[in-house]
Amino acid sequence: MILALESSCDETAVALFSPERGLAGEWISSQVATHARHGGVVPDLAAREHLRNFAPLLQRAQAEVGFAAVTRVAVTHGPGLAPCLALGVAAAQALGRALHVPVVGVNHLRGHVWSAFLPVHAENPTGFSARLDELLPHLGLIVSGGNTLLFTLDRARRLQVLAATRDDAAGEALDKGAKLLGLGYPGGPLIDQASRAGRADAFDFPRGIGARSDLGFSFSGLKTSLRYRIEKMGLAEVARDLPDLCASYQKAVVDALVRKTGLALEQGGGQYRSLGLSGGVANNRRLRERLAARAQRERVAFLPSRPEHTGDNAGMIAFAAWADPDCRLAEFLQVVPGLALEGT
Repeated sequence: MILALESSCDETAVALFSPERGLAGEWISSQVATHARHGGVVPDLAAREHLRNFAPLLQRAQAEVGFAAVTRVAVTHGPGLAPCLALGVAAAQALGRALHVPVVGVNHLRGHVWSAFLPVHAENPTGFSARLDELLPHLGLIVSGGNTLLFTLDRARRLQVLAATRDDAAGEALDKGAKLLGLGYPGGPLIDQASRAGRADAFDFPRGIGARSDLGFSFSGLKTSLRYRIEKMGLAEVARDLPDLCASYQKAVVDALVRKTGLALEQGGGQYRSLGLSGGVANNRRLRERLAARAQRERVAFLPSRPEHTGDNAGMIAFAAWADPDCRLAEFLQVVPGLALEGT
């Protein structure tokens, strides 16, 4: 069994995963309400909350499942907020020594990569490897607050990044757009909720990089366009048209994501057997609907992460520590060799 810890940003999370049975338990403590008062995540405050939250979460995990079968501890070691990552790594090293098991560091983005396959494993744990072979090569889209990228997994389970954002990530654009509109934090879900009463064609916002062959993303121009639009409108007009502004702004983000993902599918020449969607923005209803439709059109399996595994969570870290060959190669490390804050 793998005991996993996640603390890359503002969620403190613990999970236990068994290759033979799947996730034996997940425990998470959210800091959203704490950081909402500040309009975003405050790193030092987040680290303090991790320090406070890890002990009770681990006590619950030990009481409800137990650590007797743990053979490895996995921990997020980057990318993320340095003080938050440091607390998670220190806790993992202490647990590794206490339980006399090795510790492995897992890249947070690799966790998102493999989160799309957790439902596949849950359907048939013992037949997972055979089913995975049927789903590879795989094209995936990670859309979170800090990252937007397209990647592939080949038949050997090797990961290759095809494209990423040149500036703001999609989730960052949604959060900043919500702040400009006075909606608060976290912005993505608030924009999605407000957009349900609006018209997506009411305002024309840019769609980022338009070159047909370029898979790269760009959302800084979209955010700037919204700011200029708001400046031209009075407060009363913005309040009146808020649902339309949210619907149009969200549509511009979703259009860019769907267009680039569709282009990657086309450039793949029919090689992909599955399409994954993960990261916090993967919960956006319009994005899920449109990518599901595109996958059906291309006749590939659509693998969206479950809602509980789209944000920061330890379940995906535990699963990646088992399923990702790059993580398994490092399973005999006794300590995590420093913090890796960049790269995938």
